[in-house]
Amino acid sequence: MCYRYSSRPTAPGPSAAMVVIGGAYLRGGSHMHVRTRREFITLLGGGPVAWASVTGAGHAQTDFPNRHIHMIVPYPAGGIADIATRIVTDKLSEIWHQPIVVEPKPGASGNLAWDQVSRAEPDGYTWTFLGPATMANPRMYAKLRWSEKSFVPIGATVWAPSALVVHPSLPVNTVTEFVDYVRKNPGVINRANPAIGSSPYLGIAMFLKAAKLDIMAVPYNGAPPAILDLMANRVQVTMAPLGLLVQHINSGAMKALAVLGTVRSPLLPNVPTMSEAGYPEVNVVAWYGYGAPRGTPQPVIDRIVAGFNEVMKVPSIRAALQKQALQPMEPMSAREIAELYAADTEKYTKVIREVGIKLSD
Repeated sequence: MCYRYSSRPTAPGPSAAMVVIGGAYLRGGSHMHVRTRREFITLLGGGPVAWASVTGAGHAQTDFPNRHIHMIVPYPAGGIADIATRIVTDKLSEIWHQPIVVEPKPGASGNLAWDQVSRAEPDGYTWTFLGPATMANPRMYAKLRWSEKSFVPIGATVWAPSALVVHPSLPVNTVTEFVDYVRKNPGVINRANPAIGSSPYLGIAMFLKAAKLDIMAVPYNGAPPAILDLMANRVQVTMAPLGLLVQHINSGAMKALAVLGTVRSPLLPNVPTMSEAGYPEVNVVAWYGYGAPRGTPQPVIDRIVAGFNEVMKVPSIRAALQKQALQPMEPMSAREIAELYAADTEKYTKVIREVGIKLSD
């Protein structure tokens, strides 16, 4: 693509530069070929600021969004991250009158999706899901091309508690009974290892360390396939987002031993918290949010944050999220979300260091 420049004013008033996309030359005092945006920016003698001054960043910010948005979720379709994202973005799309295309892209513990988004154009039209793994993975994998600093938070929508569940065939009904059973029957049970870096992954690692248990792990890319294998008794224990578990717990397909969080879930009022079960240090509760590539203009970020906040005020949306055992968050400013993101990055860094998790690649 080429950019054509002209110093001729297009309307009465101060002279203004004009860029025409699709031209083959620069027109001013002389004719010059400018084949790429980078060449054009260099010609102007600046970086993003120079580009913004020429393309009319103010106009881009006032009419954002004027085309579809691509949301890349690093977890499987049907998982709680995917479900929550669709509930929220469907409403935002309706409010903005612009499509928001949600693409599940699981794999490599979320790293494939986050790597892609980290290299996307920072124009506000490519988003990704933010969760504990966004902050934890860069501390566990040695060779990532991205980090949590590759993204700027643009929304925070829900708290997402998890639960410790077991296959109903296990002769245990409490966390204490489970710990005793594992110690007396070493090597008998397997655990489904949720997506690396997720809050259930970190939560179960913290629990095993606190209880001094060693249970064979079977890795999964997300919670849905792990839950299916738990119900089929291919694995006997896991942690997973509560929203994916409630119906199976109520049907008797699995037993809940404890929930992660400071309070009991209203959907499972008889299930104690991990703190009540004797493990107060096992308290990893995820929040779900969204991010855009670092470098996205602040006015665009503010527009997106305002959009998510508008969605989170809608009673039907809050009710739909609560049905998934998610706790809707109150509206937050861009600064408040950034502070939460930074605080949780620090928290998960400490958890990973204490548990001793380190992956080679």
